Amino acid sequence: MMKNRKQIAFIVNPKSGTHGKAHILNCIDECIDKDKYGVEIIYTQYSGHAVEIAAQKAQDNAYAVVAVGGDGTVNEIARSLVHTQTALGIIPCGSGNGLARHLQIPMDPQGAIEVINEGWEDIIDYGKINGVPFFCTCGVGFDAFVSLKFSQAGKRGPLTYLEQTLRESLNYRPETYELDMDGSTAHYKAFLIACGNASQYGNNAYITPQATLNDGLLDVTIVEPFTMLDVPALAFQLFNKTIDQNSRIKTFRCQTLHIHRAKPGLVHYDGDPMMTEKDINVAIVKKGIRVIVQKNAPANPVSVLQRAQDYINGLKQINESIVSDIALRNKQILDKGKRQFKLLTKKNGTSH
Repeated sequence: MMKNRKQIAFIVNPKSGTHGKAHILNCIDECIDKDKYGVEIIYTQYSGHAVEIAAQKAQDNAYAVVAVGGDGTVNEIARSLVHTQTALGIIPCGSGNGLARHLQIPMDPQGAIEVINEGWEDIIDYGKINGVPFFCTCGVGFDAFVSLKFSQAGKRGPLTYLEQTLRESLNYRPETYELDMDGSTAHYKAFLIACGNASQYGNNAYITPQATLNDGLLDVTIVEPFTMLDVPALAFQLFNKTIDQNSRIKTFRCQTLHIHRAKPGLVHYDGDPMMTEKDINVAIVKKGIRVIVQKNAPANPVSVLQRAQDYINGLKQINESIVSDIALRNKQILDKGKRQFKLLTKKNGTSH
């Protein structure tokens, strides 16, 4: 029996997410079906290390490589598994977990491991942006700008991402883009252009809500310029899967998309920022990667009301943190003013 076990490598990114990985490693040890699988656990040591490990495991004909991390770790591993017989598995523990959420893989480690134990596979599409693979979403404009800010933030987590979004949206200026969609050309002034293989960025924020992983098409969402009065409706629709119904939104499907802009700048792929030239080429690759998925995923695992409540709770926490930050800074300014006043009074007293 031991000789017939399928080989699985769990690649652990110790820096992903906001919590340690000890609990997840304990779950792997206790819950994985050891009669079915031979297990190896490998830690990444630097950015891009997961790409190298996964490529070697695919070459060794491993049954699966499991990403223990966030969307960045999933991307690094998946890009080495495309067009191989080695499947991608996910134990989600990142800040967004976009692909895992679309696939309805449980967010708790034990549930995710049970999916791996079942070993049910699907073959899904993936995308490329200027030759770089993505599996969830890519984009240009504001979301790429926020991805850069998020990558530079000192802490991780959904609240950090939301905070960066709220802060930066006040200053961001839309750009004009020329789009060629399967041969049809159009011009748009846009806040962002998002291309989805999957339906969401992560955290149940559905930027391309109708996207599916095996239709051979990109779902494209164009967010046109809007005012602060539009923000509550846009935000609510983003989280309740109806943003495509907003009048500020344009959506379409295509196999290839060429984007031309006035100057080089940022794009993102699965939340990671990247600098590119003026011209951006996005394409879908059909049936390109094997993924371990739930055999019978629930039709609607998270209710619309729950997603809306999560969003509102997040806004409350951000508001509290911003108010607290402002209060702290005001106190620091006042304390500095008092010290300077005392110093100035002391000097004036000495001069007399």
